[in-house]
Amino acid sequence: MSEARLVEVAVAIPRQQLFTYAVPESLGDRVRRGSRVLVPFARRKEVAVVVRDSSGVPDGVNVLPILGLVDDEPVFDEPLLDFLEEAARYYFHPLGEVLRAASPSIPTDAVRRLRRAGSVQKGERVRGPRLPSREELYVARTSAEPKRKLGTKQAALLAALDGEPRPFAELAKSLGVSRSTLEGLEEQGLVRTEVRHRPLDPFFRETVARDVPPELTVEQEAAVAAIRRALDGAPEAFLLRGVTGSGKTEVYLRAMEDALSRGRGALLLVPEISLTPQLVSRYRARFGDDLAVLHSGLDKAQRDAAWRGLRRGELRVAIGARSALFSPVADLGVIIVDEEHDPSFKQEEGFRYHARDMALLRAHRAGAVCILGSATPSLESMYGVERGRLHLLRLTERATGAALPHVEVVDLKTHLKGPTGHPLVSFPLASALRECLARGEQAILFLNRRGYAPALRCEACGTPAECPSCSVALTEHKAENLLRCHHCDYFTRPQRACAACGAGELVSLSLGTERLEEHLAEAFAPARIGRLDRDVADEKGIERVLDQFRRREIDVLVGTQMVTKGHDVPNVTLVGVILADQSLAFPDFRAAERTFQLLSQVAGRAGRGDRPGKVVIQTYRPDDFVVQCASRHDDDAFYARELAEREELPNPPFAHLAVVRMDSASEREVEGRAAALASLLSTHPLVRDGRVDVLGPAPALLKKVRNRYRMRITLRARERAPLRKVLAALLPKLDELPATTRASLDVDPVSVL
Repeated sequence: MSEARLVEVAVAIPRQQLFTYAVPESLGDRVRRGSRVLVPFARRKEVAVVVRDSSGVPDGVNVLPILGLVDDEPVFDEPLLDFLEEAARYYFHPLGEVLRAASPSIPTDAVRRLRRAGSVQKGERVRGPRLPSREELYVARTSAEPKRKLGTKQAALLAALDGEPRPFAELAKSLGVSRSTLEGLEEQGLVRTEVRHRPLDPFFRETVARDVPPELTVEQEAAVAAIRRALDGAPEAFLLRGVTGSGKTEVYLRAMEDALSRGRGALLLVPEISLTPQLVSRYRARFGDDLAVLHSGLDKAQRDAAWRGLRRGELRVAIGARSALFSPVADLGVIIVDEEHDPSFKQEEGFRYHARDMALLRAHRAGAVCILGSATPSLESMYGVERGRLHLLRLTERATGAALPHVEVVDLKTHLKGPTGHPLVSFPLASALRECLARGEQAILFLNRRGYAPALRCEACGTPAECPSCSVALTEHKAENLLRCHHCDYFTRPQRACAACGAGELVSLSLGTERLEEHLAEAFAPARIGRLDRDVADEKGIERVLDQFRRREIDVLVGTQMVTKGHDVPNVTLVGVILADQSLAFPDFRAAERTFQLLSQVAGRAGRGDRPGKVVIQTYRPDDFVVQCASRHDDDAFYARELAEREELPNPPFAHLAVVRMDSASEREVEGRAAALASLLSTHPLVRDGRVDVLGPAPALLKKVRNRYRMRITLRARERAPLRKVLAALLPKLDELPATTRASLDVDPVSVL
């Protein structure tokens, strides 16, 4: 009897380890790399993924057999599994958890099959991403002829099957036939059936007419030609740097068309907030409905159906936010990351990957072209161009020929009180808004603080209204009559008197979007004021508000960062930035970059139609270099200076960072353990010789969240290799921490606070 074949599998647990199992003869070569299998694990049954064949185990080790095969075919093909393995290694994250995050659900038919085989007992739970499948039965005619006379309903069903397979539910309803009628035809071999998994998606509720591709500008034509050469030759990575309204989307569409015409697939990643029916309709108009849209609004069954359609090659185009990076697009030809600078592409919990960086890696491993697009690229991408890692494609003019908007900077120090009675609505902004409304045009006002009053303080003793579980101020939401924490969702009713001194009244220290909306409605009546922030989005939905704005049912849209994200409303001619200083004063080395990007992106919403646009930027720091560059649309000057400052410090992209984040219910415990860990790190040879810096420990910017105290240790190195050696030595120490202290490792953090 030959020895059993051994394989190493990844189980979704927080450990950097693979486990060896034996493949039963009954499963044979059906168990392949990328297959999901059911295994006995720590007194339970877990779904695992086969990673590789095993070379053996030490003598005396008892190897348990695999209990069953979950799917008929591997869920990960070789290129995708190679990519996921490399991503797990790069971020020092357990492979089992990475694979589980990228896996589809376990369909109910797979569980039934495992039960029939005795691998799972009735009532026994299978641990894994088990979700309900949304299945639809399709029926098609075969070439066989009837062997006996058919019943009336059988004949009617057979006669209705002509050409492509049809949904049985549709036939049953129109013909009045039952499942037994179908089974009778199946017994004679007259029909064949297949189960399809199709999502019922809100993005597909309305019919979209196919479009006629526009004529390309000279710059668009050059960009498309360069991408086409890369598709036909050696794949390249591109940075498509185009001003707002320059037609980057049309370049994406042509690149995707070129990939599909060569028999390959396409993947488009966008920030979650940009994923709207308006955007998807643009792609449906070009590609029809044979695409998968992956977003947070999908239920699990819909996401699973889309995953399977892509894996089988039935769908060749995937569009989605960050996690769509892991979608199994067959024979991937092009990956596009739109608004690549957006911080939402970084996952901040669990598997802390950056979708932009991993898109470059996946494209490289798949032999695909990668396109990073933005009007305001990240400094990492600009540096990638300097180093020759990215090929630069420029779109310097708007596709419509419209000019970039004129920008006026208002010094709030000289406008102490505006004509509407509020200091943050200056004379120049109020005048521009009245003129805009008088012309029947629309405006966007950007304020990056939601709520009615983002900070309240006692006027007698000065005590702020703070969350009892988090070191953060409570935000007043007047419509709800609540004070709410935006971190743990604690809320309470506003008190008449200060809880600390009992005498003073709580007064507002700042302005939020809700209060600004109320103020404008009074000052600019009868103009219709709308609001777009996370509070309204949760209640009404982002698309509902944007649809009202596009239909001119809203004259002035007030919002947070959500209003900066690529919305194309031709009738918008005025954009007002209420306070540019908010993000500029943030204690983070990326503050200048993010402020410049926000100002440039929101300014780009103005004047996209045939009418000129205007932007009013209000600030207490009008001479700041960031504000001046944004007002002149001078991104080259900004990037040159910011890169020089980053290199001197050094900070990314001239250095590599990692942050160890620790938290505990005990402030003393987390401070002590963070200090001990930093002390231990300082003894590493690469730290002692100065190749790796250890900064901290220091309290997180929000020292307490959800009643847990937080500390951080930052590691910095000019070269990646020494940093990775220190991190590899650090991981076992994190595993040794007691359960009362939680620790996580964030490689290439977007924020170090």
